[in-house]
Amino acid sequence: MCVAMPGEVVKLNGTKATVSFDGNVIEVEAGLVKVKIGDFVLVHAGCVIQVISDFDKDMLLDLISEIENA
Repeated sequence: MCVAMPGEVVKLNGTKATVSFDGNVIEVEAGLVKVKIGDFVLVHAGCVIQVISDFDKDMLLDLISEIENA
């Protein structure tokens, strides 16, 4: 199963975004969605697929934590 992970955009370079996932920083493709530094985004297969709200980010991180602890 593949899961889109929430992260925060910390840097932009053309169509590439550097995204922090709780301190793990990865460069991903961001050309499909308009993003800015500070946005929380969903990343799947190395691509930003959606900008999400703080509420949605918190909810997703809580669900992921529950799954990890199950």
